[in-house]
Amino acid sequence: MKKLALAAAFAGVASTAFAGGMAPVVEVAPVVVEEAAAGSSASGLIIPLILVALIAVAAS
Repeated sequence: MKKLALAAAFAGVASTAFAGGMAPVVEVAPVVVEEAAAGSSASGLIIPLILVALIAVAAS
């Protein structure tokens, strides 16, 4: 009777020990990447204005 009780105890411990599987569960928080806002709306106009000025100088 002791052997049966001991076997049942080991079976219960073994089944709960491996119930989650071999790999541990790791929760990773999602990473949110936000683009940096531009300093001003005119920053994208500098290069085209320089090109227009160079074309105007070359044409004259």
